[in-house]
Amino acid sequence: MAFQLVNIGFGNIVSAARIIAVVGAESAPVKRLIQDARDRGMLIDATYGRKTRAVLVMDSGHAVLSPVQPETVSHRLSQREQREGEDE
Repeated sequence: MAFQLVNIGFGNIVSAARIIAVVGAESAPVKRLIQDARDRGMLIDATYGRKTRAVLVMDSGHAVLSPVQPETVSHRLSQREQREGEDE
């Protein structure tokens, strides 16, 4: 099994296998999740100062902020899965 990586914007990549959820950043519960991760030291900001559009929840408990729309990240994940299926 190959180690799959997903681009989350500005050349930042994360392991596809470690992503639990990709959610939009506008709702109050997600804003609380971001603040809780910041307080615990488990927040990774990959926005380069841009507006946060997606939050990736990782299996390690980290929250990763991305400037890319959640739909775009999801599409990139599904493209990886399709390519993986074709290689087999």
